[in-house]
Amino acid sequence: QVQLVESGGGLVQPGGSLRLSCAASGFTLDGYAIGWFRQAPGKEREGVSCISVRDGDILYADSVKGRFTITSDNARSSVYLQMISIQDEDTATYYCAAVRAGVREALARYAFLDYWYDYWGQGTQVTVSS
Repeated sequence: QVQLVESGGGLVQPGGSLRLSCAASGFTLDGYAIGWFRQAPGKEREGVSCISVRDGDILYADSVKGRFTITSDNARSSVYLQMISIQDEDTATYYCAAVRAGVREALARYAFLDYWYDYWGQGTQVTVSS
């Protein structure tokens, strides 16, 4: 069955960096869009970044542009979120999610809408603290 497993979270100081991983099984990344979301305590879940592995299209939320980079590795069936210049407000549980990619234009419209996605991982905690 489809499974997504996040890893790489942890405690990091402001200005530091982390790389989150999302390992996918039960499906082939090509043909899917993979999104990264995060949810801080008391806040709604928000979309952070998304990649259409088939098309190579990538989107970032304004809050992380220039600091986060999403990449995919088909051979390892994994998607990564490289985080640099981490800020206090990046503290959250980070989730990856997957949906079968449809028309190319759908990514821009739905990438940061959590209801678009069919599969979710269990999350990995990122805590920013000095």
